Amino acid sequence: MATFTSSLPQNLLNMLEDKAKQLSVPKNKLIERALSLYLDQLNRAEYARSYKLMADDADILAIAEEGMTEYMSQLPNEKLP
Repeated sequence: MATFTSSLPQNLLNMLEDKAKQLSVPKNKLIERALSLYLDQLNRAEYARSYKLMADDADILAIAEEGMTEYMSQLPNEKLP
């Protein structure tokens, strides 16, 4: 594991210390978990944004429709219950 040094505003550092004591966890573990959750949230937002952009792209929509047509043609012709 690497070491990272950073400066934080005093009020944020105070909140971090208080929460770490309340949860009985080291501050670095709390920061690690919070950063991991935040980065995951950013990735999910970017993923959702990319789908919204693709929804307005006629070429992507045509490709998706072609793919669905091909997929549906490969399914058995049985009716589902």
